[in-house]
Amino acid sequence: MTSAPPLVVVAGATATGKTGLAIRLAEWLNAQGRPVEIISADSRQVFRGLDIGTAKASPADRSRVPHHGLDLVDPDRPFSVAEYATDARLALAGIAERGGVALLVGGTGLYLRTIGRGIATEALPSDAAVRARIEAELISDGLPALAARLQALAPTLAAPIDLRNPRRVVRTLEIAELRGDRPLPVPEGYPGPIAWLGLRAAPGIHAGWIAERARSQFANGLIDEARALRERYDPALPAFSAIGYREAWEVLDGSRALDEAIELDTSRNLAFAKRQRTWFRAEPDITWLDVGGAEEPDARARAVVTRFLAGG
Repeated sequence: MTSAPPLVVVAGATATGKTGLAIRLAEWLNAQGRPVEIISADSRQVFRGLDIGTAKASPADRSRVPHHGLDLVDPDRPFSVAEYATDARLALAGIAERGGVALLVGGTGLYLRTIGRGIATEALPSDAAVRARIEAELISDGLPALAARLQALAPTLAAPIDLRNPRRVVRTLEIAELRGDRPLPVPEGYPGPIAWLGLRAAPGIHAGWIAERARSQFANGLIDEARALRERYDPALPAFSAIGYREAWEVLDGSRALDEAIELDTSRNLAFAKRQRTWFRAEPDITWLDVGGAEEPDARARAVVTRFLAGG
């Protein structure tokens, strides 16, 4: 794109309040005459129908602030980081044309890094036939086998990725087979002004939030959502590695009690959050805001953004 809007990244692990802060920040800026639009950076929220289980912004939230990056494809459609980058950059170009400010919000580190650091993932090779074969191997052989093959074939590419994430493993294997074990393109930087905010909570507080969200999701329709998705799609699809859906299906099948499913959902999200924190520790220039304590992050976030937009 020829121009880029001011971009504020709101990063952090799952269930740290990123969506809520972003919407409040956007409305605060809107009230000052600075139009704001939000771009989701969540690799599961791109899928239509995965709403409750991915904690997607509600229709009411989307009516408050324009959102991009949600409901881009059906769950049975492969979706790459390069495709996400294309969609996000188109959204950014539109925001720039409208004279707005963009908030890039989410916990998928690779999405955030691709846009915020300017990684040209679209330059990486892609082959639909190779991708389809690897996805079939994922279903037949399982994720651990594919992860082991990736580590043997391309240790350089395998080292920085989450080997528990089937979509990342499949895509990285595809790249490795097509171009070998060469490093990813060097980041070129975001082509406009950018500020990074991160949300973090004390471990005990964060664990409580994760557990409460799991209980809330099951109480507010996750099982029905999972049932409807399984009636339409193959449950082995990589999209359904999103935490919560397989637990909900086990409740539907009678193989796991509801309280056990909620406990498993919570434990998986705790492990996921730990991996996210590890990823974000490697990211430079993030202004970290503590959440869950006596001082909520809104005032400090506003101060950081005010200085940023003033060029300070």
